Amino acid sequence: MSSLPELGKYHARRLRDIYRSAGWPCQDAVEVDLLAAGMAERVRCANGFETLRVTDTGVALLAATTARNRAAFDSHEALVERVARNMRQAGRLVWRGLSLRAQVPGAEPDGPPVWHVAKPDVFSIRNTSVETYVEPIVHEIKVRRADLLGDLKRPAKRAAYCDMGECWYVLGTDARGRSIGDPSEIPAECGVMLIENDRPVVARQAPRHKRTTLPFGVWMALARAAPWSDPEAGAQSLLGAPGSGEEHDGERVRGGEDALPDDPATRAP
Repeated sequence: MSSLPELGKYHARRLRDIYRSAGWPCQDAVEVDLLAAGMAERVRCANGFETLRVTDTGVALLAATTARNRAAFDSHEALVERVARNMRQAGRLVWRGLSLRAQVPGAEPDGPPVWHVAKPDVFSIRNTSVETYVEPIVHEIKVRRADLLGDLKRPAKRAAYCDMGECWYVLGTDARGRSIGDPSEIPAECGVMLIENDRPVVARQAPRHKRTTLPFGVWMALARAAPWSDPEAGAQSLLGAPGSGEEHDGERVRGGEDALPDDPATRAP
């Protein structure tokens, strides 16, 4: 008798689908694995039809998977907020959760470009009245190794980010405090930040982007979405306090003590 099958994310996803539905069987290999592992069981109805029901063991697996996903989501959101706060402290306008259309190269080398919808974790521009000084920057946040490897296999997504402006990958740490990736794994067209002592540190600068203005469609998307406001900043940041990125006591405050080292947002126009 062979050992029980090893269950992965696809099995957990199918088990969740069974739990949410009427339990109609698919009769495929994934279902066989779940039945063999005791995560689901067959139930014959009074009318003769057979359905599936999640067992108590399966419910425990769903609960553990939900807890892991919630922890990963919380760590991702915490790092996104940290980067957004650093950009705002550097005097930039920041957006989260945007959906922006960008042009990327087509499948054929000589073919026309195609449109791609990108959703950067953090998008920011300089707070300036000169259109050519906006210096758009995209930050893509990764806190899980599997998510990073999957993202690196999507060149269209990365090309869309690079079409918007400078693209930075911010790599979080695992449960042991080790970085989930190495800067050498990130393509050269992107900058890399690592987490050291709970702070983002520049590991490799992003190439200076050729874009100096934003397409009209991006301006419209920014106009429809309100810039991100730091819930922890308080009213004091509106008065130009240290760390707000505003003029204070006659000199420019460069993002406070949480500012990113060698921050591209602080470059002179």
